[in-house]
Amino acid sequence: MVVAVDPVFATSYGGVWISTYHAGKGQGLPQHSHTYEHLTQCHAGRCVIRKEGREIAITKNSSPINLTAEEWHEIEALEDGTVFVNTFKL
Repeated sequence: MVVAVDPVFATSYGGVWISTYHAGKGQGLPQHSHTYEHLTQCHAGRCVIRKEGREIAITKNSSPINLTAEEWHEIEALEDGTVFVNTFKL
């Protein structure tokens, strides 16, 4: 079970929202969905993205992952000190 964490920074610029999360192992964003798509990137540590029967582990060296609108997903930190960023436009 993923323990919910709030963003440390939430910034809007030019209609784009950027939410930065600092998470410990087991923390992140529990299963949910949106009416909009967004990108997720890991900037430090490791995290796993679970969506529609897939599980994708990412690090700072991974390409951003696109999460499509209306698709359930969750993001979980796999180690302490993980930093991940969600970017979206409403």
